[in-house]
Amino acid sequence: MRSFRPAVPPRCRAIFALSAVVTGLSLAPAASTNVPYPEREIEARGPEGTLHGTFQKVSNNDGPVVLIVPGSGPTDRDGNSPAGIKAASYRRLAAALMMRGIASVRIDKRGMFASADAIADPNAVTMGDYADDVHAWTRAIVAETGATCVWLLGHSEGGTVSLLAAANAQGEAARNICGVVTLAAPGRPLGTIMAEQLKANPANAPVLDDALAAIATLEDGRRVDTGGMHPALANLFAPAVQGFLIDSFAIDPAALVADVSKPVLIVQGEEDIQVTPHDARLLNAANPDATLALLPGVNHVLKEVPQGDRAANMASYADPSLPVAPGVVDAIAGFVLQER
Repeated sequence: MRSFRPAVPPRCRAIFALSAVVTGLSLAPAASTNVPYPEREIEARGPEGTLHGTFQKVSNNDGPVVLIVPGSGPTDRDGNSPAGIKAASYRRLAAALMMRGIASVRIDKRGMFASADAIADPNAVTMGDYADDVHAWTRAIVAETGATCVWLLGHSEGGTVSLLAAANAQGEAARNICGVVTLAAPGRPLGTIMAEQLKANPANAPVLDDALAAIATLEDGRRVDTGGMHPALANLFAPAVQGFLIDSFAIDPAALVADVSKPVLIVQGEEDIQVTPHDARLLNAANPDATLALLPGVNHVLKEVPQGDRAANMASYADPSLPVAPGVVDAIAGFVLQER
């Protein structure tokens, strides 16, 4: 096992939805990020229409390229969501990586935002569908840029999607993947993590039994009736997303990473209140050849926050002015450039 702790200065769709419901995050306008090299649109073939993304160029055309695979639910290419996530984490990460000579493509998921025409119903998806889109993106990026391969950089649920895409890749799809970087990715099935999060918040006590029963039913592959549920739970387990949840609950990320033969970097913030360092260690234990980077003071949206300050942690989800934590950029750049 290779492990390091870089120094840093002093859906899961349902997980993000739960955070927005419980905390009532405020919305803030996105701040612009000035970059010396122009961004441009890039496209890939989707199941029914075109997938859209943003290609962030660098001065060195021979540099590595990362594909930023977004997290859960309606998360856009910048890392924002109508559910109250306005941290612009992916846009800021792309700009920071560009300054280190690493190009990137950040994308809108099938059925959402600029990729709305790629599928009629954005909820009629599986994790395997998203992995197929990752393969489509790597083909498009290799053809567009001339890169020999693309690094998959998946955040949260996107980390699981990236592992699934890499584990299942064969032939051309495998050749197009350099390796995988997971950011705040779960190491256990989604249902297990959701149950843990719900139990951890005392405010959920009145609805906890109903929530845990719903998770157990979905884990068993059966749908749940939300008719008598508390409104917050009815939203969390909305019928439209239950098919996706059933599919996601059946996936074990640790089993996936064990099947990835390409280089893997596991990045996890120690102030993450959604995915824990325990998850990162489980991924590393399943693939001891992977590199593990545990980052003090870094939260789920890749920002630096004071240790133990939950209010500041949650406020960062709606603050696009905060840069991505330097330790995140250092870990990714050090790994990708070293593995070239």
